[in-house]
Amino acid sequence: MTATTDQDAALRIASGRKPLVEPLRLGERLREIRLANQWTLEDVSQRTGLARSTLSKIENDQISPTFTAVQKLIGGLGIDLPQLLTPPRQQSRTMGRRDLTRRGHGQQHPTPTYEHELLSCELAQKRMIPFKTIVRARSFDEFGEWVRHDGEEFLMVLDGEILLYTEFYEPLRLEQGDSIYFDSDMGHALISVSDEDAVVLSVCTRVDAA
Repeated sequence: MTATTDQDAALRIASGRKPLVEPLRLGERLREIRLANQWTLEDVSQRTGLARSTLSKIENDQISPTFTAVQKLIGGLGIDLPQLLTPPRQQSRTMGRRDLTRRGHGQQHPTPTYEHELLSCELAQKRMIPFKTIVRARSFDEFGEWVRHDGEEFLMVLDGEILLYTEFYEPLRLEQGDSIYFDSDMGHALISVSDEDAVVLSVCTRVDAA
């Protein structure tokens, strides 16, 4: 490394700037393209004319491909240079969790105004809390105070009709199939206005699970 290069690197560190060129990670990108097409190393070797051992070393970052090798990769794989130089996608860390709740088998949680059925109760550390509610309240006066909690809430009317009271808006009538999304730290309350008690589905975010 020359003195000028050392000085440039020192200046970048002192100024907090990142290097102008990020590592290309060609090996990882080549493996990503190969696996996406369900190709073996032998398949790629036949397509590009590069030896399997060479391709394996490139994928494992043991060698850097020459300009000629890059040309063979582009031509043999039917891609262009930007596609080869595109950074590999970040791998998702899906755990594959699921939690089935059969109809009527949720965790019951009755209150004077609502009859909640909590859903997906076996799944720990959820980012959302889903529940179905029978709205028993018929008057806003039945609530001693606003209902409020951290996060956000999505609500859909499954049966009947409700009147949604919110702290900063006029009451809003919602019928079957209507839905609404709102900040749940804003005071809110539901009452049924249909002949039968309304049923709603709600999904709340969990701030502590973010």
